[in-house]
Amino acid sequence: MRSEKDGIPQWDHNEVAKKLNDESIAFVDVREPDEYDRGHIPGVPLLPMGEIPDHIEQMDKDKTHVFICRSGGRSQKVARYANEQGLERAINFDGGMLSWEGETKTGEEKRVQDTTDLYK
Repeated sequence: MRSEKDGIPQWDHNEVAKKLNDESIAFVDVREPDEYDRGHIPGVPLLPMGEIPDHIEQMDKDKTHVFICRSGGRSQKVARYANEQGLERAINFDGGMLSWEGETKTGEEKRVQDTTDLYK
């Protein structure tokens, strides 16, 4: 179900699961590396919240970005910040990994070093 909070669209588990393979959408896990390593959505890259400002200018403003964290709080803040920086299609995964019912993968899979890593 889609909703909105503070001007940011909110996606629940079903919406994220349905769109996960949509190449026009960049999914970004903004948790800390140890959280990501304990379990993340397969194929979703890690870009910790604190590193977002270092990459925001290079992020594709024409793409939809869905931000993910543990419960939806940090990713909401990142989505709002991204939106303020010109990423008009920033979306929050409301409920975050606590609400994720799909497959998870452990260990470091895909850490963003360069912004192009978000779009591979």
